[in-house]
Amino acid sequence: MAQFTKLQTLTAIRDTGIVPVFYNGNPEIAKNAVKACYEGGIRAFEFTNRGDFAHEIFASLVKFAKKECPGMIMGAGTIIDAPAASLYIQSGANFIVGPLLNPDIAKLCNRRGIPYTPGCSTVSEIGFAQELGCDLCKVFPAGSVGGPSFIKNILGPLPWTMTLATGGVDTSEENLCSWGKSGVTCVGIGSKLFRKEIIEAGNWSEISDTCRSSLKYFAEGKNR
Repeated sequence: MAQFTKLQTLTAIRDTGIVPVFYNGNPEIAKNAVKACYEGGIRAFEFTNRGDFAHEIFASLVKFAKKECPGMIMGAGTIIDAPAASLYIQSGANFIVGPLLNPDIAKLCNRRGIPYTPGCSTVSEIGFAQELGCDLCKVFPAGSVGGPSFIKNILGPLPWTMTLATGGVDTSEENLCSWGKSGVTCVGIGSKLFRKEIIEAGNWSEISDTCRSSLKYFAEGKNR
């Protein structure tokens, strides 16, 4: 059962502006990643469903975050069908993210009062997702479908649209400022934040520092 309400979750995602996207089959590494992001100012974390027994690792992360990272909102990503969404919701997911749009997931999440952020790559998909009750739409792969200019252009005819851009987002000042200026609600960052060499070295403080600077750059872009 979700620890946070739908409104609390969406507000935290919007106000923070950056959602880390991460998967690792080692529970201890995953916990360290969550803690590092939390200490860097992140308040919403997407753990992706990309390995065997990933839901078991996620369940342990939810318990860990509740104790060690109060206020951290844990969500599940790479969810493509309703059974998987239900499994993660039962494991404590506060939001569900997918690379595609599945109406069955929308109905399930609406019933449970949990945000569903589906992957959309066209204006028509975004419109259909909104019709299904999706408040926040994931533009994916954001870098390939037009980048920041795509976000800016869809806000002309659809100014009420809330978007999460994932794919094509990195931690550089130029990139994050560009996304911030586009009018995007928030961005998701995966491998550019959790670089392989940093994870292998266990340099968690560097991830915290990168989160702090990334939040700063994105906020600066929003305010320009």
